[in-house]
Amino acid sequence: MTEPSDAVFKQWEELSADIRHHRELYYNQSPQISDADFDALFRKLQELEAEYPSLQTPDSPTLEVGAPVAMQSSFANVEHLERMMSLDNVFSEDEMRDWLQRTPAKAYLCELKIDGLSLDLVYRDGTLERAATRGDGRVGEDVTENAKVIADIPHTLQASEEYPIPALLEVRGEVFIAVEDFGLVNEQRQLEGGKPFANPRNAAAGSLRQHDVESVKKRRLRMICHGIGAREGFEAESQHDAYAAMAAWGLPVSAYTKRVTSSEAVLEQVRYWAQHRGDALHEMDGLVVKVDDLAAQRQLGATSRAPRWAIAYKYPPEEAVTRLNDIQCGVGRTGRVTPFAMLEPVFVSGSTVSMATLHNQTEVKRKGVLIGDHVVVRKAGEIIPEILGPVVEKRDGSEEEFVFPEHCPSCGTTLAPQKEGDADWRCPNRRSCPAQLSARLTYIASRAVFDIEALGEKAAQDLVRSGVLLDEARLFSLTREDLERTDIYTKKNGALNASGEKLLANLASAKQADLWRVIVALSIRHVGPTAARAIAGKYRSLQAACEASVEELAQVEGVGHVIAQSFHEWFAVDWHRAIVQHWAQDGVTMEESSEDLPPQTLEGLTVVVTGGLEGFTRDSVKEAILTRGGKASGSVSKKTNFVVVGANAGSKEQKARDLGLRILNEEEFLVLLEHGPDALS
Repeated sequence: MTEPSDAVFKQWEELSADIRHHRELYYNQSPQISDADFDALFRKLQELEAEYPSLQTPDSPTLEVGAPVAMQSSFANVEHLERMMSLDNVFSEDEMRDWLQRTPAKAYLCELKIDGLSLDLVYRDGTLERAATRGDGRVGEDVTENAKVIADIPHTLQASEEYPIPALLEVRGEVFIAVEDFGLVNEQRQLEGGKPFANPRNAAAGSLRQHDVESVKKRRLRMICHGIGAREGFEAESQHDAYAAMAAWGLPVSAYTKRVTSSEAVLEQVRYWAQHRGDALHEMDGLVVKVDDLAAQRQLGATSRAPRWAIAYKYPPEEAVTRLNDIQCGVGRTGRVTPFAMLEPVFVSGSTVSMATLHNQTEVKRKGVLIGDHVVVRKAGEIIPEILGPVVEKRDGSEEEFVFPEHCPSCGTTLAPQKEGDADWRCPNRRSCPAQLSARLTYIASRAVFDIEALGEKAAQDLVRSGVLLDEARLFSLTREDLERTDIYTKKNGALNASGEKLLANLASAKQADLWRVIVALSIRHVGPTAARAIAGKYRSLQAACEASVEELAQVEGVGHVIAQSFHEWFAVDWHRAIVQHWAQDGVTMEESSEDLPPQTLEGLTVVVTGGLEGFTRDSVKEAILTRGGKASGSVSKKTNFVVVGANAGSKEQKARDLGLRILNEEEFLVLLEHGPDALS
């Protein structure tokens, strides 16, 4: 087996960090890249791991389902009765044929892949008990009250002679907003003073997580069921039969599902829906193909993230032609200056598009687009559509070349690449560039960090514009007098309004956040929630982490050299350290209490976990090991002390046996965590 070089490992680390970042944005916040771009990143990582199998550790993004529930989520966490999974994808007919050859069956079901939000329903004796989002496949958010106002979801199942109501039924489906309703939802949202949603998927995801049930009702949410999980008192021979039972009970199932009996018939469905994507009630970006026989499904089993008996054929993004009216530039929280296109509004893939990303100045030149061009825009349910290129034959000579600015459009500072060879140009005025500072403040307030509801994008811009904040150092020492200098937090008479009062209360609460959230809030490049948790868990204080060398940080499980170097470089900047000092003075968490630290039962031990454990998620099992002083390794070697084996364990179990290592089941693992290795003797 070829071992990866340092350069390859660095590439794997960067890809993994990017994928985790964008997956977290997609599930818990707002996506920044298209589905197609994410799929390309994911496939690149899969190809790298196929070439170098040792890179695929248990916590690799290629083995993960969805994204963990945001730690600051205000919805209760609930564990699914049976694990929810993701789907593997194919992108061409040749890949589809290969899958069909590997997965022969008497019959297949062809279903539309709904671009919505996954939901898990639990019925006991026919009554809806709980509804939860998918989360990481094991733990999701309890959104029962919101689900109950979705008209498609019955509160009580209907009994029939053919299909008696089961004692327990777990149903999986997708929540969405119909294409024809999306315009009405956006119109209502704008009347209420909100920004329009970019697309139906984003609208559905945001709507289901609201705390105002009356507002949820206005969003015209729908649901279609496409699977079953745990059940008692009901068995079916096929997926098709299960759908018939679900329909009889009053559960919504898709009218577009078709049962076919040959591989060629599957491909015919793929081709048909490629030409009729606009005919569906909802947005769809692919066709899901499932083995129909449930016994065959069980026999085929699943990988750590996806069933082997189902596949999703992903269609390429849809396209439209419109006029490029102008190219402007925006500045992000890291200083990256991104050109974006101002388009003549055009309807494509379920929503009206008026802006599109152009990534960087090199990309503008590569695509050869001019201001005034007619351009091809693609969008497949993405937040930010993309320009593919110009329609050259429509040029009339009035088009103008885009000139990338030499100075930051926000603060006027001369732009430059961060390092030689970078395609992206950045504003080096990191501290006080208004656009960067307001973007960082917005990020600090996001659900992934401190979840400060009263600090949105416009409020952040107002705090900067009014001169209240010159950087984020004084964020937690804001006073009533400071906020009275703003527009957004004051009444007409200049007194503090309800939003201002709420911000002060939010900031006071945020000071008590976990240390890892404080690390994320610093906007250190590459340091997302996963790395921040690992650093906080290892060092327990920000001061201790700062004093660690790059080499020491890189040895922390989940960090690596790229992240360690970035962390170290950030703290070498004076004004960065000043932020930490001010926050510490204002009472923001800087260290974690040793009282909460569990007994160090695994100190000096290396533990590998393979397969799924009933009582742990991938993140929680790693945290359980790290917080007890152990090393949670992703690969089995002679230096491994214990290998914990769960359901669907892979080749690591066999390698452990070949090396004669101690193998534990989940019950023995709990003993190890609680009492240490001596208790296993």
